[in-house]
Amino acid sequence: MADAKVIPFDDDRPRPPRRRSAAARDTAVSPLPGRQRTPLEVAQTASETASGAPEGRGGAEGAQEAPGAQGAAGAAPGAESARSGWERRLAGGLAFLRRRVTGEYDVDEFGYDEELTDQVLMSLLRPMYEKYFRVEVKGIENIPAKGGALVVANHSGTLPLDGLMMQVAVHDNHPAGRHLRLLAADLVFMLPVVNELARKAGHTLACAEDAERLLSRGEIVGVMPEGFKGIGKPFGERYKLQRFGRGGFVSTALRAGVPIVPCSIVGAEEIYPMIGNAKTLARILGFPYFPITPTFPWLGPLGALPLPTKWTIQFGEPIPTDGYPAEAAEDPMLMFNLTDQVREQIQHTLYKLLVQRRSVFF
Repeated sequence: MADAKVIPFDDDRPRPPRRRSAAARDTAVSPLPGRQRTPLEVAQTASETASGAPEGRGGAEGAQEAPGAQGAAGAAPGAESARSGWERRLAGGLAFLRRRVTGEYDVDEFGYDEELTDQVLMSLLRPMYEKYFRVEVKGIENIPAKGGALVVANHSGTLPLDGLMMQVAVHDNHPAGRHLRLLAADLVFMLPVVNELARKAGHTLACAEDAERLLSRGEIVGVMPEGFKGIGKPFGERYKLQRFGRGGFVSTALRAGVPIVPCSIVGAEEIYPMIGNAKTLARILGFPYFPITPTFPWLGPLGALPLPTKWTIQFGEPIPTDGYPAEAAEDPMLMFNLTDQVREQIQHTLYKLLVQRRSVFF
């Protein structure tokens, strides 16, 4: 079988003469049992054997069986590999559940559970990221491969889905496998269930102390300085950046000596077109605003489904801060200039992406 050769069906080269095995030749020359072969027949048989015909099955017969044998040999490793892959995933899932039950998993001082985030939370967000919003990521290489950095992005969409999509974008696309730690408003940590999930996903309170601790540990930190003014603005003001506060994020980056990476997100503004704000109801519920959209609250829970817009997330060129002296973080004019530089870069990129996109949904 080792001498068998597979001849392609479309090969027009002349074929070698078909050789038969010794037993086949004996049968062909002497089909009747008990018949004595002539000396000429014996000599012919000896000549064919000496010319290289293999014993047992002939070369052509071996070639006819070779494709089937090779297919079986090729299918077996593939099936075995698929089965071993399922077994590994099953074993990993069972080990994950065991660690969850026994409490044998690591959580950092902020409550971040990296294993739960990678295996569960990202898996839950990924279908929305890939299939629903079809997020396109640009400039991911502008986030450093190591060391701390502060990602500053625009904020919009009525609900903070843009921050979650940005987190998935960094997690799934950065070549160094970096994780984005978002700074969230205190309202996030006042809501039941949401509070626990936010902590597990690596979010922390939007304050200078927590941000500096994360940056000093070499983490990628994300902040959206517009806050509720950006996420709750009317649909008529879409893609118009609101105030970036007093520049506290710039002061934090200066103290930590990390670069500032501007980030522009297009597509989030249209997922919940906010055409009204029930301010009285918002005060009763303790919310900064209560959105009224073309579908909510008129369609009930169905109206809370976001529109499937097409998203683009672009990370701009980093703005270095390590060249400034230590006292620069206390200079209000420098903070104002850097804040304005970051804001203008984000706004310019938003306009550029809006011109380039074909449609809100495609």
